[in-house]
Amino acid sequence: MQRITRVIFDQSESDKISLLKEYNSLLALLKNNLTERTFSILAQPKIIDNNQYIGWYSNLEGQPILLDDIESEEYKKQIEKKLNTRINDLELVIKSMSFTSEEQALISAWLPRIKNSGNTIYVINDDPVIVNSFKAPILPEPTAIPPTSKSFWRWWYFLLLVLFLIILIGLVWYFFCPYGKEKVSDTLPIISQHTEKKEVESTPVVEQPNALEPKTEPVTEVKNCITKEELTNNKSASKMVMIFDNSASMTLTLMESQASIDKYLKSDFYSMTEKEAEAYERKMTRLPNRLSSSKEVALTSIDKIQQNIDISLVTLTSCPAAQTTSFYPYEDREKLKSKIKRLQPLEYNSATPLYSGVKQASKMLDGINRDDYILIISDGEDNCTKSNICTLANKIATEQPRLKINIVDIAGQHKIDCVAKSTGGNVYIAQNPTELINQMSNAVSDMNISKPICK
Repeated sequence: MQRITRVIFDQSESDKISLLKEYNSLLALLKNNLTERTFSILAQPKIIDNNQYIGWYSNLEGQPILLDDIESEEYKKQIEKKLNTRINDLELVIKSMSFTSEEQALISAWLPRIKNSGNTIYVINDDPVIVNSFKAPILPEPTAIPPTSKSFWRWWYFLLLVLFLIILIGLVWYFFCPYGKEKVSDTLPIISQHTEKKEVESTPVVEQPNALEPKTEPVTEVKNCITKEELTNNKSASKMVMIFDNSASMTLTLMESQASIDKYLKSDFYSMTEKEAEAYERKMTRLPNRLSSSKEVALTSIDKIQQNIDISLVTLTSCPAAQTTSFYPYEDREKLKSKIKRLQPLEYNSATPLYSGVKQASKMLDGINRDDYILIISDGEDNCTKSNICTLANKIATEQPRLKINIVDIAGQHKIDCVAKSTGGNVYIAQNPTELINQMSNAVSDMNISKPICK
């Protein structure tokens, strides 16, 4: 842990001492429930140098730079965007957790202070870190409303009186204007004369069709469903590839925080007894885990996808390449679901060839003459190749502009966000079973491929 900065601490300020204790309590509460990356935005305070200063520390490594000292406006906007994303992740995790009334009061009091624009922001290796000012949140100043004077209302009454008189004069003019009467008297005899001639001559009246009557054109109804013709002619229909992470990390439980999982992955099992190691492993892989929950929501999502969409499965199991299947039509979806149910990570040499999976999936789809889709369900980044997956995503976006990639990020690490961003897709963070169900549903709904058959 390195020190970012230090600020003078006055022990006579009882309010600041109280805020410091509250803030440390907040950090202790959040640390075990946030991912390491999300928690890293919060610098950790310690009283140092004989209680003369507050030192602000971070687990991030690198040279701290003040955000305000960065000259590049574009880079500064990137950091600010990343900071907002981390704060949003923080709020999402908090909403999904259960707290006591005291803990909830503590969090509610400090969230505005964390988002306070008066805080000092440092940047360490492209990651933002908040040094809290312990000051009340800066809110926009209310707009001052000038007091209304009596003279204004006096003028207002006068204007109403003038307006009333104008309306009264207008009504009198309308009903008693002599020019209107003269014009009516001139036209009346002409009308009566024409009437008499028509009565004598008994000229038959031929009713003419109304030439001004608009022609009614049939309105084409836009149906949000699939017709039987579309089901029969399936050549132009969209296709979808589901990329499923089947690596060993997917066996980790969804009932522990990312911090606990990181600690587990770094544990020295050789220092434990065999029983301790087995008990620890059972705890950290207990159900519901990432794989079991992902299978469940994937099977449910497949049932919701409309019948004219063929689906292929790409699995990420081991290096060097992902495994692919042919496309399953609607009548073979039970076979696809059976294959997903049987997915199990390898005991040894398990890995995540995500770059290979995305590359192969894109080659299986058109994405030029029709809308095609890729749905990635994963908890991490590629660990089989050094090739840049963001570069691959940019190439796909250029060559296949109608290919959209959505991501369900189970670990919330934001390591492959560029894949969705480049192709016009979205990233859906899911770190517990409830979020996974909702976010998978959102990811599929966003593709607009869940239309029912027209009745």
